[in-house]
Amino acid sequence: MPKIFLSPSTQEYNAYVNGGTEEQYMNLLADAMEPYLKASGISFVRNDPERNAAGAIADSNSNYYDVHFALHSNASPESMSGQLQGIDIYYSPYSMSSERLAITVANNLKGIYPNPAKSSARPTTTLGEVTRTNAVAVLCELGYHDNPEDAAWIKNHLDEIAANLVDSLCDYFGIPFIMPTKVVKGVVVTDGSGLNLRSYPSVNGALITSIPNGEAVTVYGSADEWYVVSWKNFTGYVLSDFIVIG
Repeated sequence: MPKIFLSPSTQEYNAYVNGGTEEQYMNLLADAMEPYLKASGISFVRNDPERNAAGAIADSNSNYYDVHFALHSNASPESMSGQLQGIDIYYSPYSMSSERLAITVANNLKGIYPNPAKSSARPTTTLGEVTRTNAVAVLCELGYHDNPEDAAWIKNHLDEIAANLVDSLCDYFGIPFIMPTKVVKGVVVTDGSGLNLRSYPSVNGALITSIPNGEAVTVYGSADEWYVVSWKNFTGYVLSDFIVIG
């Protein structure tokens, strides 16, 4: 299953015009993304809020991740403070995958951002969280926090933005976006054989591992006849007929 490095801003001194900071609200956004990521079968590791961008890059590069996903909000130059608006999703011009992910994210955000024409994918050769990471990377500037309208939109739509971003990641990975439900425990009940844990909700999905009969699993969401479950260090899809909840 996909694994991402989720990197909300650590810029605690970037103040929002209506109160709070960039670090605060990007971490709240990451918090809101977690249930959607789990329900959709995307594993994640978050950055250490005590480290800066260089630390996040080093931590991301210390392991394998399919995507490095950075969350930020923007600020206008001092001479134009409060005058700019818009979403910029930055990608590496040297990576077709980075560009594809950025375009997917920017296009999906058009559906919920009040000024859809101002949601764009942009190349960068200077932002380290895009250019210096081993994983396919994008950096999301999700509006201008010195602009009252953008700052209010971010604050008042954290859950909607979170769902939209995870939906984009699902589009990129080619897996279903699954709405989270109450997280419950379940037990594998088969004829004694193992239960196949797959990378996609289909009997043709790649086999991740086999879960022994009688093992406990955590259920994060469901898609038709499939559950998204975690067992030990594995996450994937299993046929719901072979899971007893409770």
